[in-house]
Amino acid sequence: MNHPQAELYASDLTEAIWRKASASGAEHDCVEIADLPGGARAVRDSKQPNRKPLYFSASEWVAFQRSIIVGEL
Repeated sequence: MNHPQAELYASDLTEAIWRKASASGAEHDCVEIADLPGGARAVRDSKQPNRKPLYFSASEWVAFQRSIIVGEL
């Protein structure tokens, strides 16, 4: 059986649509996010888009968002 994270990191991002927050500053120093199947997300540095991105499962992404909203991060 494959580990879920292994499947996530095997996602093909060649056709990914990357987006950044509408509140991004003029200097473009921000992260970009791409939606993946099943509610997962890939996150990369907008200044270095060729570097390997970070991947978050759907549940990890929800936990990350909640942590930001309640001020834990």
